[in-house]
Amino acid sequence: MADVTASPPLALPAPRRSAFARHLKAMLREPRVAIGGGFILLLLLVAIFAPFLAPKDPLEQDLMLGTLPPAGYAGAEPGYWLGTDDLGRDVLSRVLYGTRVALTVAFVAAGLAGLIGTALGLIAGWDGGRAGRGISPPPGISVGLPPGPPSVPLGALPGSRLPSRTAPPASIGWTRFCRVVRAETQAQASMDYVVAARTIGFSRLHILLREILPNVAPALIALVSLEMGIAVIVEAILSFVGLSVSSDTPTWGGMIAQGRQIVYQGWWVLVVPLTVLFATVLAFNQLGDGLRRALDPVMRR
Repeated sequence: MADVTASPPLALPAPRRSAFARHLKAMLREPRVAIGGGFILLLLLVAIFAPFLAPKDPLEQDLMLGTLPPAGYAGAEPGYWLGTDDLGRDVLSRVLYGTRVALTVAFVAAGLAGLIGTALGLIAGWDGGRAGRGISPPPGISVGLPPGPPSVPLGALPGSRLPSRTAPPASIGWTRFCRVVRAETQAQASMDYVVAARTIGFSRLHILLREILPNVAPALIALVSLEMGIAVIVEAILSFVGLSVSSDTPTWGGMIAQGRQIVYQGWWVLVVPLTVLFATVLAFNQLGDGLRRALDPVMRR
């Protein structure tokens, strides 16, 4: 009987890493994503667990404890780590609760602006002609105008609830998305892969969503993060002039407006929310730039 030599098992090819895993690894390697994203994640946790993290009731007033300095300064009281305002309200608790308003406006406003601007930008970039010119915002409306002044009259419209306060930044922010997506769509529409897709007979919706949109995504991701930072600034401006949510709700802009009036008696009431606002906007900007560098294959070279 002939000996049968067992052949070694065939080596199976190693599974390819998914695109999500590759993008995630690239993002984690980018220092700006780690720093900016880590700070935003920290703010999200603060916003969620503010009732448990705040040492005091943010609305509780005690005029006998007005303008107490932060811990470590002469005259400070135990338990008031960042001092109190002129009404005796705990500054730390109000900053923590103000994170909820800032991030809610940032995510909702940027999301609305992104959805509207991306949809209109894809249509305008693909169709061109009169349809594209009619959809696109007038030149300079998204670049020449700062985000604050156009939002003030919109913020004066009736409605003091938080969802209605996301309308002013979203109503201006969609123009930036529309311009970027329209330009990117026009550039991608002449590429070979789009021409091939049209030759095969793919529908316009398929080409826009499955072919062009993924290639526009890196610019969109960076713009979404930037728009969140702009939305935080707009909300602070509206709160500063008293056009945001009700006066009973702690907001960073409202605290800055109050601290400006008593800056010589309690500088911390102004400095603390102003510092948090600056750090938040900087974190959103760093996160957007880092995501763009991590996801854009041209910038990774």
